[in-house]
Amino acid sequence: MQLVLNTFGAYLHRQGEMFRIKVGEEIKEVSSRKVSSILIATAATLSTDAIQLAVEKNIDIVFLDKFGDPFGRVWHGRPGSTTRIRREQLRLMDTKEGLAFAKEWIGLKLERQIGFLEEMRERRTRLSAELTAAANQLKDLSTSLSLVEGTVEEVRGTIMGLEGTAGRIYFASLSKLLPDRFQFEGRSRNPAKDEFNCLLNYAYGVLYGTVERAALLAGLDPYIGFVHTDHYNKKSLVFDLIEPYRIWADEAVTGLFAAKKITQALFDALPNGFVLNKEGKATLMERFAGFLDEAIRYRGRNIKRRDTIQFDCHRFANQLIGSTSSLQVGDANEADGDPGVDTV
Repeated sequence: MQLVLNTFGAYLHRQGEMFRIKVGEEIKEVSSRKVSSILIATAATLSTDAIQLAVEKNIDIVFLDKFGDPFGRVWHGRPGSTTRIRREQLRLMDTKEGLAFAKEWIGLKLERQIGFLEEMRERRTRLSAELTAAANQLKDLSTSLSLVEGTVEEVRGTIMGLEGTAGRIYFASLSKLLPDRFQFEGRSRNPAKDEFNCLLNYAYGVLYGTVERAALLAGLDPYIGFVHTDHYNKKSLVFDLIEPYRIWADEAVTGLFAAKKITQALFDALPNGFVLNKEGKATLMERFAGFLDEAIRYRGRNIKRRDTIQFDCHRFANQLIGSTSSLQVGDANEADGDPGVDTV
């Protein structure tokens, strides 16, 4: 499970093989065997022995800003595999083979967006015509993507253009699925201009941390991307790899609105937008963590949705070096923990 510190002034330290969290006069203990990662979402204090326990158990500690974006992490620092994987990333990043990987990731993103709109069409029959039209437009864009040829450098603008057009169509459709008072005008980053994007940005931020961890464990260099360029201090590969999984945040957040779990009380207003407050973060994380921990069918096996990211990253790393080895069931999540999230 993910252990989330979401209360100002929380103190995390070690008690044997347990994490001990103190908030005011309240004390909570969690076995390190149950924890896969620790998210610090507010001002908190960590002892060095708690950090040591996390490193010993291969538990990453991720620090999130108020918008949910990771700004730092504590990690054991050992490379997940040989430098050969990184060399292959560099070699392929601007080749036709690299383009094939890029098209696979974005193509899967579009495929899953189309599937989600078609699923919503069955539930929201009054929007059937509009959702059908949007899904068909995304299918046309997916076909156009499949026809793109060349190197990534040559066609990067084309790919980003197709992806941008698809995004505008897709999010316009998602807006129509929401109650009237929560409908929005397109994507807005941090700070979000509306409640939906505020929740979505935070969920994406949590997902970035999950994808980066999977990449590191697979021996991939998160800074060597394909579609997203390798600007200084930019984790380009994480931005590439996350694309097929963004749909999970979309589904979880849309589901919160459908379940009528979202109220204005979950947000704090900023001069130019919104930010989630403590209750808002807890509401989102409970839903999103549960969604990620659901078992799905993956390559003939039933595993947690979140663990498919690890399997995919290992598969990509193996493709880079021509290996036929594969990650075994149970290897993706090294903690023997319960599913879900524990927010303190």
